[in-house]
Amino acid sequence: MSGDPVLYEMQGPVAIVTLNRPEKRNVVNTAMRDGVLAAWKRFEADPAARVAILTAAGDKAFCAGRDLSEAASGHGHGFIPILRDEVSVSKPVIAAINGAALGGGCFMAISCDLCVAAERASFALTEARVGRAPIYAFWLNGVIPQKVALEMSMTGNPITARRAYELGLVNHVVPDAFLMEKALSLAMDLCAAAPLAVSATKAMIYETAGLKPEAAMAVSLERFKPVFESDDAVEGMRAFREKRPPVWKGK
Repeated sequence: MSGDPVLYEMQGPVAIVTLNRPEKRNVVNTAMRDGVLAAWKRFEADPAARVAILTAAGDKAFCAGRDLSEAASGHGHGFIPILRDEVSVSKPVIAAINGAALGGGCFMAISCDLCVAAERASFALTEARVGRAPIYAFWLNGVIPQKVALEMSMTGNPITARRAYELGLVNHVVPDAFLMEKALSLAMDLCAAAPLAVSATKAMIYETAGLKPEAAMAVSLERFKPVFESDDAVEGMRAFREKRPPVWKGK
């Protein structure tokens, strides 16, 4: 593999972003942080890239959080390039977790829209054990039971991939060797859907979280209005009637 801390490659319409410091358990230093942010900007700007997969090199860790050897200087909050905080993308992102996701690495994983985990993967919010704070743990509200969120956040104890699946933090758990195969299959399922509909659905789900039904409906209707009026909406119905795969134009 290249010595770059972050790798970016295209497989058809799928962008694969790989954390590439396996000898350091893929901890995030300044170079990796900058590389991840650049990758998300590249993905968002490329109309040919429909879905992204975030994964990591090696077989031990997805990401063990921040590189504490650099922690004495530089960024405080916001150092780890977590989606929906430091940067946002409108298109779907799948996390493919190949090993331990710890601290900020755990938040990088769960900030992705979908998550596929290898059986060897694990998840832990370890900040309290090094005198720091799991400030993104509020994302767990409404996603997993409160007492589970408290235990994870306060003790730093890890949970297995299977337990994460049972709690709803992970969509699929697969044998280690089939991790990328499953992630790519899920990515192609997303690519089969209309891109405007997928992006609007992603935005709507996040924007309506915690809203009352009336307010949520207003947000949803506003988000989906361009979808209803799009060329792809016409194409989708035409393809259904003609019993053929639709040809999406993203407009």
